[in-house]
Amino acid sequence: MLFYRYTLLTAFCLTLLTSQALASLSVELLPQGSRVSTRVESLEQSTVYQQTDNQQQLFPPASTLKLVTALAAKLELGDTFRFETRLEQSNQDIVVRFSGDPTLSSDDLQRLLAQLKQQGIDAIEGNLWLDNSAFTGYDRAVGWPWDILGVCYSAPASAISLDGNCVQASIYTEQEGKTRVYVPEHQPIYVTTSAKSVSKIEQESTQCDLELLSSPDNHYQLQGCLQSRSKPLPLKFAIQDPALYTQRIVHTFLAQLGITLHGEIKIGPAPFATRPLANHQSEPLPKLLETMLRQSDNLIADNLTKALGATFYIQPGSFANGTKAIKQIVFSHTGINLDSLPLADGSGLSRNNRFSSQKMADVLRYIWQHDSELDLIALMPTSGTNGTLKYRRSMRQSPIKGQLVAKSGSVYGSHNMAGFGLNPQGQPSTLFVQFVADYHPVKKSSDAPKTTAPITQFETLFYQDVIKFSQAIPNK
Repeated sequence: MLFYRYTLLTAFCLTLLTSQALASLSVELLPQGSRVSTRVESLEQSTVYQQTDNQQQLFPPASTLKLVTALAAKLELGDTFRFETRLEQSNQDIVVRFSGDPTLSSDDLQRLLAQLKQQGIDAIEGNLWLDNSAFTGYDRAVGWPWDILGVCYSAPASAISLDGNCVQASIYTEQEGKTRVYVPEHQPIYVTTSAKSVSKIEQESTQCDLELLSSPDNHYQLQGCLQSRSKPLPLKFAIQDPALYTQRIVHTFLAQLGITLHGEIKIGPAPFATRPLANHQSEPLPKLLETMLRQSDNLIADNLTKALGATFYIQPGSFANGTKAIKQIVFSHTGINLDSLPLADGSGLSRNNRFSSQKMADVLRYIWQHDSELDLIALMPTSGTNGTLKYRRSMRQSPIKGQLVAKSGSVYGSHNMAGFGLNPQGQPSTLFVQFVADYHPVKKSSDAPKTTAPITQFETLFYQDVIKFSQAIPNK
């Protein structure tokens, strides 16, 4: 028996040395100038199996930051937390008091307004208020890139949020180099196109791409070029002014419900309510976090961040007090000090966010140590199986598929992953962190031979190492 234990330990050490060499080799696969910080350690023994020498260096965490936001939300808000949208009466005025519910839909709002009719209110003698006082400050965090503000993953984090602050449309290519846009009639936005329909050769020779310009009044213009196609190209536009969008939607709903409004639809802090009429609640926090982590939903993450600021400081929520609250909550509950890390939002979308591998490893370890109370690991995506990891190229095949539970993250030039490696019984046995920044491979022409991207090669080798460590650890 002693000989077996010694042999197992020796083999494990040899595996460790081999993997360290592979790690060095895999980093060399990345383009020159790329920055890399990785870490793999056992959960039971806290043994560090692999790490680069820059564990304190700061990297853009991208959407791996959502793990920190989720942890703070669990610790401060609790599983019973729900966003609540309330319908109230204040003398002759009606108030819709929004809370920043990132999942509130038009159907939900229509059902809420329908409660007026059910309570015998056919006419609003005063004004109808859309109360946005739950949040204050910017709807977009400092450091959000200007060139993606028109697309849905950067939808504004606003107190008045409806339909995910996102609308769907499509663009068609037509004869004689023209294009046309289709927007469903019920969507109160305006879209025009001056984009040209071109051949693939024309597009590549002119370097003319499809571009989107958006204005604050929910007007959008498409310009540039789009390769001719037989099917429409689906589009998703971030609503630039959610309050204006909601105001127009409410006008339509009142007409459909047969409710006369004698005053105006006003946006802003509403008068104090004299009578509650009805309310709509979101799903509880665990369901919100499941969507946030598995689908990497930025709006849920950022509105939860503002809700944390509002709850912790007992004042309207903002990106400023929300990120400060996250740091305070995490430190008071876990002892992990994040004060030195610049944070601008809770989603990871801002390019101003910074995190270190060491701090992310500390967060992961706490999540694992308290999984029986937090139950966060079950909400994270599994490699090659679900969520944002289902189709990730480095995770589709055995032995990686199904063997990692992790949160991905990517912003310009960054490709990150943070999570857990599973043992043969399917339980977490290691934690790992991958931060890759300044990754800018040379773009190849469309007729160049197909090759595997350097980041995919790097990740495949790294994840194989994580799995070797995870599955080689003997059970107690």
